[in-house]
Amino acid sequence: MSTRKRYWMMKSEPDAFSIDDLERVGTEPWNGVRNYQARNFMRDGMRVGDGVMLYHSNCKVPGIAGLATVASAAYPDSTQFDPKSHYHDPKATPETPRWFLVDVAFERKLKRLIPLEEIKQHTDELGEGFALTAKGSRLSVFPVTAAQWKLLLSLE
Repeated sequence: MSTRKRYWMMKSEPDAFSIDDLERVGTEPWNGVRNYQARNFMRDGMRVGDGVMLYHSNCKVPGIAGLATVASAAYPDSTQFDPKSHYHDPKATPETPRWFLVDVAFERKLKRLIPLEEIKQHTDELGEGFALTAKGSRLSVFPVTAAQWKLLLSLE
């Protein structure tokens, strides 16, 4: 099994949870993901120590705001079992959970927000399948190659 570091993009609406919130709490369970592909990336792909870019979405200026690290192996998202939670899933049980999460630890804020409009100027270099620039992609968690990571950080 490969121990090579992997890289990820995780989206969050800053009014719900921002890079400032992550800095304040230090480490946070990345709960509420309710897309199977994004869930599978967290459950099956992420490893402790992997790099994470935190992307602020659905805001005035969407863009990459900071860096974090995957701080735990995947485990069941407890919000799926809570009937009072917005993320409750009545089909999930503790014996057969449907939704998983990882803990994410703050690393640093970027020197500046890297806006989506600027990222789009590098679509060709980032590659056809890069989820932020791909038409119709709405994934909240997705892989980033080492080359994409390096390019995006060079924009800082």
